[in-house]
Amino acid sequence: MTALGRILLAASLAAPTAFFVACFFSRLRPAALALQWLAPIPALLAAIAALPSGPIYLEASALKLSLRLDLPAASLLAVSALSWIAVGAGAFLDRAERPGPREAVCWLLAMIGSLGVFVADDLLSFYLVYALVSIPPYGMFAFDASRDTRRAGSVYMAFAILGEAFLLLAFAMLAAGEPHGSLRIPDVVVALPGSPWRDAALALLVAGFGAKMGLIPLNGWMPLSYAATPIPAAAVLSGAGVKAGVIGLVRFLPLETALPNWGEALAVVGFATAFYGVAIGVTQQNPKAILAYSSVSQMGVIAAALGMALAAGDARAPSPVAFYAANHVLAKGALFLTVGAFAARGDRPAAWILLAVALALSLAGLPFTGGALAKAALKPLFGSGLAASLAAASSAGSALLMLRFASRLPHAREYDQTATPARLVRSWALIAVGALLLPYLLFPFVGDLKDALSLSKLWDGLWPVLMGGVLAFGLAQVADHVPRVRTGDTIVIGEAAFDRLLASGALFDRVDADFRRWPAAGLALLAIALALVYSTAST
Repeated sequence: MTALGRILLAASLAAPTAFFVACFFSRLRPAALALQWLAPIPALLAAIAALPSGPIYLEASALKLSLRLDLPAASLLAVSALSWIAVGAGAFLDRAERPGPREAVCWLLAMIGSLGVFVADDLLSFYLVYALVSIPPYGMFAFDASRDTRRAGSVYMAFAILGEAFLLLAFAMLAAGEPHGSLRIPDVVVALPGSPWRDAALALLVAGFGAKMGLIPLNGWMPLSYAATPIPAAAVLSGAGVKAGVIGLVRFLPLETALPNWGEALAVVGFATAFYGVAIGVTQQNPKAILAYSSVSQMGVIAAALGMALAAGDARAPSPVAFYAANHVLAKGALFLTVGAFAARGDRPAAWILLAVALALSLAGLPFTGGALAKAALKPLFGSGLAASLAAASSAGSALLMLRFASRLPHAREYDQTATPARLVRSWALIAVGALLLPYLLFPFVGDLKDALSLSKLWDGLWPVLMGGVLAFGLAQVADHVPRVRTGDTIVIGEAAFDRLLASGALFDRVDADFRRWPAAGLALLAIALALVYSTAST
């Protein structure tokens, strides 16, 4: 199994890269783009091989490349590969509904990066694949002629490049702090606590990966981009794409060493992001924007859990955090497909509505869903004090936000202007059921399934959902009086401030022009008057 695992690990990157290379040959390009949904299959098989057998390592010294697949990465790689396969098959199998060649190539490059971040084990290869999962997604949505889409693409690219810049500086510091010159991620992370650049490197790592996860104040790009992105692209980027930031924090935070100040700071940012995402999300009208703010909130919960683990030096955190993130990949991808399915169909069967509500509430921990298992896995990291109470409150907030999403689903057609491929609409129910149940296959690797389904744990998952339901009922009574925050929140504020700055610049130009019309004698008189005022004030 070890030899086979190494072959599959190598193929997890080699297969999608081969599809990309085929795009350079005119005779192979159409088939390569149409069948690229097959490219993640080796990655899925590698993850399946690594889950029961333990970590798989592969080092290619000649290429300066090292790959590693352990339990946290295998969990995320498995669900990410499934997401790219399922959504890709629905988007590319039908010739008439297939994205254009430019979008398809960007899709393929983003897929390589999305799969690569989970297996890369050295700084150089990680930075390369991270750039692929950050930059090419621009081409999956931003070439639209719409002004709003072009604006969303510009904002996305600005934050992507900003995050890349943060990480480049952080990686340089990590490499400089490793005394033996190793570029392997485990080596530089072990050396980080004793590095003279520890604090600067940690700040840059949190900022770089936090921008990808949408932690405040670096969250504004996410709702703008998701609201403008076609459903298939949003389904893979909202789930698998964002988890590049999660695996980044999991890989690069020195969780084996207790750093209370840094851990507590990250937990504060995480919880603030979790509640901020809910507070802004409930004011939105577009279901896709609501899902984006839900992702902001969920990534905040993950950051808070990692912060608590860093504060305590809990090296066991990566596996439950990765499982929580894996559930989010499945649920969030299926929820974006839900928007497309409801927008495509005029009639909405009762079974569809019930399934959509169950899928939405799974993010809040609805019992017997994968979300309930995810909450159970993460709960020990929060302990039993204030952090545990905040985590439970965030679950109630998630329930409120997801019920808000469900209430806006009948209006999906008003906001989803691009048609969702018919194959994805037909397979939506199957994908949704899979998103609810597949976490049951992964949970035994991180926890006790029998304990997670005990009455006490089921109640722990149920009461925040009930509380969220009460809050949703109250919100519905005052919905007309709730202020509407524009999608993009912090971006909108920044743009308004920039516009005011430009306006002040025009004011200064007018003042300068007025001064230029004054005669020299007048300017001299003004200078004398100011000098007299100053001398009088001094005495």
